[in-house]
Formats: sequence, C-alpha cells, structure tokens
Amino acid sequence: MNTPAELGKNWAGKVVDEKFPLRQRLGGSDHSAVFLTERAGGAKTAIKLIPAQNWDADAQLARWASIAKLSHPHLIRLFESGRCQIEGTRLLYVVMECADENLGEVLPVRALTAAEASEMLPPAADALGFLHRAGFVHGRVAPSNITAVKNQLKLSSDSLRKAGDAPGTRTPSAYNAPEVVTSGASAAGDVWSLGMTLVAVLTQNEPKLKTGNGSAVAVPNTIPQPLREIARKCLQFDPESRCTVHDIVRRLRALTADRAEEVAEEQTPQRPQPWIWAVVALVVLVFLVWAGAKVFGHRTPGSTNEAQPAGQQTAGENSAAQAPAPSFPKSGPNGVARGSVLQQVMPDVSKNARNTITGHLKVAVRVVVDSSGNVTDAKFVTHGPSQYFASRALSAAEKWKFTPPQVDGRASASEWLLRFQFSKGSVQVVPTEVRP
Repeated sequence: MNTPAELGKNWAGKVVDEKFPLRQRLGGSDHSAVFLTERAGGAKTAIKLIPAQNWDADAQLARWASIAKLSHPHLIRLFESGRCQIEGTRLLYVVMECADENLGEVLPVRALTAAEASEMLPPAADALGFLHRAGFVHGRVAPSNITAVKNQLKLSSDSLRKAGDAPGTRTPSAYNAPEVVTSGASAAGDVWSLGMTLVAVLTQNEPKLKTGNGSAVAVPNTIPQPLREIARKCLQFDPESRCTVHDIVRRLRALTADRAEEVAEEQTPQRPQPWIWAVVALVVLVFLVWAGAKVFGHRTPGSTNEAQPAGQQTAGENSAAQAPAPSFPKSGPNGVARGSVLQQVMPDVSKNARNTITGHLKVAVRVVVDSSGNVTDAKFVTHGPSQYFASRALSAAEKWKFTPPQVDGRASASEWLLRFQFSKGSVQVVPTEVRP
C-alpha cells in the first residue's frame, strides 16, 4: 500500500472528517504527512496523518487525548484527533498548533550562536521537566522537533509517550540514547537527546561517539563553556551519570545571575568629585560646537531620503530587477575584499499563486559563482513545502550576477546564500556571501 509520503502529494484540497480542509503540504516522511488546515473560525493549524494499519489505533488516539490535556507554554498544543479515510487509505489524524519553522530548517543554513543556544535551552529543558513530572517523556528531542510559534520556542508533542514505553519503529539516530532500544523511553533518554541537539545546533554536525571505550561522546572543544560542560554531562553512556533537565536550568540561571551582578557592579555610578563637573561641562560645550559644524556644514541636499530595501518585489512589480550601482566591496581579513550583487532576478510567480499562501514560504538556495561573477551552479539548502515556489526561486537564482570578491587584488570565485521569502503581498530575498 502506498504511504502518505507518496499519496500526500495529491491530497491538497481533500477534507478530513468533513471539517478539516487540507491546504498546502508542510512535510512528511515514510509514515506520516503534515498539512496546513483550519479549525472552526478559520484559525490556522496543522494536521498530521498516519496510516491506521501501522498503529494500535485505539491506543494512539487515547495517547493523543491524554496529551491534549497537557498545557505548557513551551509545548505544541494538540486540539483534537480521530479517524478518517482518504483515497481508500485508512488514517489517524491529530490537529495541532502550526509552527512557523523548526531548528532542522535553520541548521543547513547556519549554526546557532552560543547566545542563541543558551536562550534555547531553558524553555526546552523547562518543557521536558514538566513532561517528566507528569509521567511523560518526549522520546524524539531533535532539531526538527524544536519549533517556533509566533517567536516562542515550543517542543513538538504529538509523539509523547509514557515513561518506559517502547519507542516504536524509527530510523536509527544519534539522538536516541544507547539504552532506548532495550529499556524504552525515559527522562534520562530525553537528556541525552537534548545534549545531542545542543552539539548539533552549535556545530551543524551530530557529535561522534568516541571509539574504544564506549563511555563518552566527543564534545568539540570549540563549544564555549558552560555549554560544553552541559553537553558532556548530558551525553554520558550511563543514564545514572547524566545530569537532569533541572540541573541544566539551574546552571544557566546561575550563570545569568552572575552576569547580571557583574553588569550591575560595572554600571553602579560613582559620585564624582565637585571639580569634575566643570571639566565635563567644558567638554560638552566643545563637542556641541564641533558637532554643529559637522552637521550643518556638510549636509547634502536630499540626503534624508531613504532607499527601498534591496531584494523586495511587491505585488505587480516586474520579476527582473537591476540592482543599484554596486557599492565598493568591504575589506575583509587576509586581503579579501567582499563581492556584491550586480544584478538580482526575482522569481516569476503569478498573483494567483501568491494568493494561495498563508503566512510565508521560505526557500534557501546556495549558488556557486565564478570569478567573472556568473552563477555556475545552484542547489537548494531548504526546499520549502511547495515545488512551484521552490522551482521558481531556483530558476531566478541561476540568473543572478555578482561583482566578484577580490583576494590579494585578484577576482575570485565565491558562493552566496539566497534566502527567498514568499507572501501574498511580496517576494523578498536576502543575499549573503558565504565564501570566501
């Protein structure tokens, strides 16, 4: 029998349970398909479909019903679930909050900074702590299951399980703790997965197991403290030796408190001596005179006009645009002067196609540029849910032209990342030079 990953490509426009229209396909795998849908009142949500024959249907629906009763600000909410049939395939469905994006989509483009990872950990650990106290485990902590909903971090929740439950059929992954196969899902297993995720988001690579002793995971020394130590504590082979999610939150809060205290001490005003005020007043007077001469003596007529941001196409504009006269490349390290965009070509998308978009569609394309500034290769970094918009973004990217960067005074090949964003009213693109 066909799986949803195959049939799902043709399901847009179908209606589930006579009340949930399937809009655009958001993603899927060999055992599920996810679509944008709407609840009563037009609220945007997501619906996940899985083949009923692959599950104990009654047990799965009961599990989703239990999860729907959970409420935490950093967990995706489940609304309702049930049975349905599409094109002869019996399915189970669950309707949930619709995430704007997930970390699995970000990592192919860039790693998180240490500050971003430090902001990710507390809400993720807090949500896991809530689940563990309620008798649940996540079981699938990984970048693709850490999402953003209206700029708020939330963990996926449709795959939650009771502690000790078998993990079910899944593809082997470094995110799974070593003991999961024999002991089932556990709170300690979630800690392992969170440690793996931390290393992955900071390095864009999954950590490697050390060979020979089977007792530790190689955590790169390039990861700054305290994140490196947190990852090391999470990735102990012995579950009893791992830290807890409470330990992670406590460590980060203590670090935040220490930094706040240091900043407060640095910013505590010292009472100046009386004679200092005279000096300060003189300095301020001199500065004002100098600043006035600079501002009023060198203002250029019309200099207050602001240009429209580059790389933005509003509804009705032409699809091809000649970029403004290139600015002088900014000097970089080691004798490298950055290149610039010489000509940008916007995707040729129809107004009718744009009107089908709810929210934003994002496509990222990496282009290889030769030393003459011409694109020689273009590949997807993130494809997005729509083949139509993805293909047009790729076709447009292939037509871009660049002013090549200079390396030691000579024109050099380069690589650029073009991030396209489609919405009903506009098409925007942000170019970033990633090499040299």
